[in-house]
Formats: sequence, structure tokens, C-alpha cells
Amino acid sequence: MNNAPETPGEQADETYDVIVIGGGPVGENAADRASRTGLSVALVESELVGGECSYWACMPSKVLLRAGTVRALARDTPGLADPGAPDVAAVLARRNEITSDWDDSGQVSWVEGAGLTLVRGHGRLAGERLVEVTLPTADGAGGSSASGAGAGAGSDAGSGSDGDDEDAGGGLAEAETGEAPRTKLLRARHAVIAATGSVPVLPDTPGLAAASPWSSREATGAEAIPESLVVVGGGVVGVEMANAYTDLGAQVTLLSRGGLLSNAEPFAGEMVAESLRAAGVDVRTGVGVASVDRPGTGTDNEPAGPVTVTLSDGGTVTAAEILVATGRVPRTTDLNVESVGLDASSLGRGGALVVNESLEVVGVPGGWLYACGDVTGRAPTTHQGKYQGRIVGDVVAARYGTEAGDRSPTSGDPEPAVGQEGKPWSRYAATADHGARVQVVFTRPQVSWVGPTEREARAAGIPVEAVSYDLSWMAGASVDGPNYTGRAQVLVDTQRRVLVGATFVGPDAGEMLHAATIAVVGEVPLDRLWHAVPAYPTVSEVWIRFLESYGL
Repeated sequence: MNNAPETPGEQADETYDVIVIGGGPVGENAADRASRTGLSVALVESELVGGECSYWACMPSKVLLRAGTVRALARDTPGLADPGAPDVAAVLARRNEITSDWDDSGQVSWVEGAGLTLVRGHGRLAGERLVEVTLPTADGAGGSSASGAGAGAGSDAGSGSDGDDEDAGGGLAEAETGEAPRTKLLRARHAVIAATGSVPVLPDTPGLAAASPWSSREATGAEAIPESLVVVGGGVVGVEMANAYTDLGAQVTLLSRGGLLSNAEPFAGEMVAESLRAAGVDVRTGVGVASVDRPGTGTDNEPAGPVTVTLSDGGTVTAAEILVATGRVPRTTDLNVESVGLDASSLGRGGALVVNESLEVVGVPGGWLYACGDVTGRAPTTHQGKYQGRIVGDVVAARYGTEAGDRSPTSGDPEPAVGQEGKPWSRYAATADHGARVQVVFTRPQVSWVGPTEREARAAGIPVEAVSYDLSWMAGASVDGPNYTGRAQVLVDTQRRVLVGATFVGPDAGEMLHAATIAVVGEVPLDRLWHAVPAYPTVSEVWIRFLESYGL
């Protein structure tokens, strides 16, 4: 901490050059990059350092999916026997290992090693360059209260959270102790970066809130696998958890008002639906939830027993647990944006902080407030949020840092002035948020894509031609196994003769994506791509088939 004289205004308890609110992967990246030109940086976090992705989303969910994926691979490989149903206890033990048993000491060591200052507690804006932190109590309320699964609603896989949705403001601490929570006022000399993530949306369905529904946190952190599970929502979380819980022995019903994976190409959702049904999932699309009922027992009338879901078509589904995965919204309701002159009319969809291409918050005079990750509403995934964290960290480091040596991340690239945006594709502009966003869904088969779908591209006025190919026809696919199923599609801008999008569905489709991402970001001409030779026999030879199908 740098104890330079305070600027005029309310006296602060501590002063730093930069304050980052939210210690998830997005906030960590922003803080690390911002510190690389000599700036002092405070990282404010009220739960676990490392955020949602490390403890309740990306990492544990993939562990839950892995055993079923390997079993399917063994079944489809001639010469190997079916290893049988997964050992659930071993899978959950591995999940606990990958989350470090919800202990963030390793991440805290990284923060300290990077020269950052960790401030435990819930951070909220308190005026120009001011952040008020509600400090944790002795029992953890109002601060880093999460010590295990199901600790409450936090940010999604796309960003780190600075607390859970219920007690992050310190109200729980006051209710439990009978005293007002302790607070600390931090001042930033130069910049505050909001990386507060997002929170789950719970539909206003009769009986749902009283039924103790699971969010993704409870699903990834469960201590046992229920006999049956009804999943509401056909997005990424919904399909992944339907796949995982079926693999681990639950009878799963998946409900979706539309098709599955509506943000992907239609064929991707259709192939996932077919695979889930083959695995035993009762997939019902085009149906909504009318009401939910769960009986209460005991003196507190707490929900107990099975959940009964009444559907919009009049049918019912009964299960031991219900997982609601119907979307998330940017977490700004407990950020106190009003203190810096923002109101509902200043915010974007779902309450997002509106930012320019250099991630400076629009509508806040002085150019001192920045945001990255889910809270911006731009691209709600961990990887895109981390990308934004790197961008905004470099912007802040360049604008305010004093140690810009040859090896600094800002060397040789003039930064934009405050209030101005960086040039597209410079280190100071998050250009990839628009035409090169990437997504991977770890179902079986996996789904991955970069850029717009064909429908989105045409709606944006891009003249595209879709080129599709059956991946099972590739020599590499036949080596993988006789039951290989997959499909890939690229979108060619017919005027510029470059790729603008690509989708892959099949085993390990996520590992095939980055080549397409490079082609899209680099705007590599098709004539040059022709000289990128894929190895034989790999499924990546589909790149030759794409180009030949297009006419090369």
C-alpha cells in the first residue's frame, strides 16, 4: 500500500493506485496486469479468491462430466470392455480435490506473490474513486463466508464474485450479531475496476422459490447424487448437468421452453438432444414450468421430499431435486452505482455496466471507473472475461503506471486518452467481444463455436456461405472408433473470402476450436489457409474438406 497524501474528500482508511472489486479469474487478471507498471493494487473479495469458476462452475462441473466421457470412450473402442458405472464417491472426491476442498489459500498465495493486496470483504462503490468494504465478522458473515458448496448465489463461470447475493452487502452480519457491520473505506488514486460477475435468475414461478431449488453451485457441489433430478433450462449449465447427473446414476428430466443451446447453430442443440436421449435423459423441449410444489415438514416447515413440477402443457414431473439453470444477470444491484451518478437509465440490459471498447464505464465523469467480465453484459464466459481483464489491466497500467520498461505489457503501443477508445485489435480494445467470442460445451458430444451463427451473421448484414462437413467421414474419426459422430461448419464471408465463424460438434470438439479462432481473429484469407497443412490421420483434416467444398 502506498501512503501518499489523500486527495481532497472523505478520509479513507487505506489508499491504493488501483482497486479491483471481485477476486475471481477476471478480477485477478485485471489486477495482475494493472500492477505491471508499478501501480499498487488492492483486490477486494468476500468469498473465495479464484471465484465461481474455480469452486462452483467451470472446474468442478468438468470433473463431474469426465468419468462418463471416459466410460463412453472405452465402450466405443474395440478391444476394451465397458468399465461399468462410475464410482460416484471417487468422482466426488476428485471434484473436492480439484476445488482444493473450497480452500483458497493457494490462490491467496498467488495474489500475494504477484504483489497485490487482498482485502477480504464485500466491496461497493461509495463515491468518486471510493470503495466501501464490509468486513467479515468472526463467523464469516458479510465477508468470505463461503467454505463449501451451496454457499449462495455468486457470479457465474464468466467472472469472479465479490460476495454472494444475499449477504454481500453486510445485512446478514447485522442481523446475526445485532450490530452494524464493520466497514473500511478505500480510496483509489487513479482507477476502480468492477469485476463483480453475475447472479442467477430465479423465474417468478409459483412455488419455485419455496422449493429450495438448486443453482449451478448446488449442482456442482452436491455431496451425493439424488435418485432423480429435474433440470429447468436448456442452456450450457442445463445440458452439462443433465449429462453429468445421468452418467452418475440419476434419472434426469430436462425441460426447455425452446430448443437446446439456442445460442449455437441449430444442428448443435439437436445433436446434443439426441445424445442425451440416448443416454437416458427425458428431454422435453417447447415446454415451460407453470408451478412447482414441494411439501414442507418439521417445525420450520422446511421443504422436504420430492419436487413436483407442473408443466405448461398440463403434464407433471416429480424428482428428488430441481436445478434451475435459466440464465444470469450482471451483478450491479449491490454495487451502489448510484453513488457515482449512474441509475437504471444508465445501465445496460439486465443492469449491466455499459463500457466502451477500452472497458471504461460510460456515464461516469473523469474516466476512473472501469469494468470487465459478466458485469458488462458483453460476453459472459470465463475466458472472454479474462480477456477483458487483460485488456482493462493494460489500459490502466499504461494510463497511470510509471515503470513502462521494454518488458512491460504496454511497451511500444500508445494508450488511448481517458475517454477515448483503443484502436480495434490493439491491446487496449476488447475487439474480440464482438466478432470472435468463443464457447465450449462439455456435453457428449462436445460443442464449440467461435463468432456468429449463420443466422446472426446474416442479420448483421454479412454475406456468408455456410460450408458443412460430416466429421465421421474423416480418417482420424475412423481411427478414434466405429461409432464416431460429429459435424463441423464454417462461415465464409464471400466478399472478403475470410472465415467469420465456425462450429464443431463431436468428441473433443473444444480442442478443435482454437485453429478456427486464429483464422477468424487473424482474418486469414482462404488462399493462405490452403497452405495450412493438417496432419494425417487427424480429424483436423476437415479444414481441407472445408476449402475444397468452397471451391479451392
